[in-house]
Amino acid sequence: MSELPTAPESEYQLIGPSEEGTVSDLLSGLSPKDGRQRLQALIAEWLRMENLVVLTGAGTSVSSGGKTMVELEKAVLAAVKAMAKCPATIKVIIDARTADKSTEKTGFEDWLSYLVNASYIGTATRSPFGGVIWKGEASPSVLELAWLVKEAGKVIFAECALSLPSTGAVSSTAIAPQLAFLAKLVARDSNLGRAHLFTLNYDTLFEQALELLGIQYFDGFTGRADARFDPSVYGLDIYYPGEIAEGRVRRFDKFLHFYKLHGSIHWQVRGDELRARHPDLSDYVKYATLDPVAKAKMIEELGDKIPSVGVLPTANKFAQTLSMPFAHLFRAFQIRMSAPQTFVLVLGYGFGDDHVTKIIETALMNPSLVLLVVEPNPNSPTIARIRGYKELGKRAFVLTASAPAFKKGAYQKSTFDDFARAIMPDVQWLDDFLRLRRFEKQIKASNGPDDQPANGSA
Repeated sequence: MSELPTAPESEYQLIGPSEEGTVSDLLSGLSPKDGRQRLQALIAEWLRMENLVVLTGAGTSVSSGGKTMVELEKAVLAAVKAMAKCPATIKVIIDARTADKSTEKTGFEDWLSYLVNASYIGTATRSPFGGVIWKGEASPSVLELAWLVKEAGKVIFAECALSLPSTGAVSSTAIAPQLAFLAKLVARDSNLGRAHLFTLNYDTLFEQALELLGIQYFDGFTGRADARFDPSVYGLDIYYPGEIAEGRVRRFDKFLHFYKLHGSIHWQVRGDELRARHPDLSDYVKYATLDPVAKAKMIEELGDKIPSVGVLPTANKFAQTLSMPFAHLFRAFQIRMSAPQTFVLVLGYGFGDDHVTKIIETALMNPSLVLLVVEPNPNSPTIARIRGYKELGKRAFVLTASAPAFKKGAYQKSTFDDFARAIMPDVQWLDDFLRLRRFEKQIKASNGPDDQPANGSA
């Protein structure tokens, strides 16, 4: 007698504390349909908690052409080294950095911070130092270090000058994941606390999606044409006037608070002020397709037309003051994480930033906090880290692909794209938005071809 075929199991694992107090897969033994329904029911319940905090990292931009921090470092150093004016000492520094494969290697952002600090203390008017001694064979001057910082900033800008992909206007499972994610994020009950979206990304994909969806947001800046950093805006909200909403004031539903913990390509320092102005990204559409030599040539040809990323996280510590944003933004992150009845959703972040990770781990002492980390690789060290959090809060979960699903198609399940499109609960107004986009395209087609938007987000 032949054996009956084994019933397929869930394509996901939700690893976290069980009712017995042990860490296990809460979807174990469930069919794909039942597993997905249980998963969506839990996420819907967590999204109804009073406070919602979302942390996103580089993984949320990969499908739109973005790079992980390791990939970004490799691309930036290769392009800078290929520049015609790259000093010989800088090439030695880059070669030494590239050759360093040790596990204790300083992170790229911290490494850039050392460069900025070394350049600053050797060039600042009141600095008592004329330079620094570099470890290794190279002996770069402060001017050469300043050149490296400036050109690296330009390359970072070009690498992160991403444009939101075309919506396609077909269905919620085919549009850009940023659109699906944000639409579902702000669809929760407006009587609950506002969503707080923190991102470590330099790119402006979320801003593009917010504007395309018509979602209002406060990002720490006031003004439109030439915005100025003013963290007091995070204490504000948006309401309907009383005479419109049946004589009483009501909260505007499509709204969230947005924080860029590591700065942004559209931030610029002018004098003693931090300003924000979104640049035209159309010149950088083809940049990602070029090799390092061609990228270097493009950067040199654009020259000062391409803005250098003037603000890097933890960079220029000697020059920064309390007017700079990072102290305010990280303090806000810490405060939001410590609020009662908080659901923390982590997407595209590999726990590689010690400062951010320590804030998360400290927040786990909050007895009413629920943490969900979405990780596509079931073999990632992140899984072991979340398992270890059981001893701290017993409210930490990680969503990842099941072993068979990962073997069948690596990085297909539990990615940001998959979570935004297929796992988060659907909302009606996203379908309404897609119908409107289809109608707009029909009108556009009947009127003949027209110019495409500069950022390619049509």
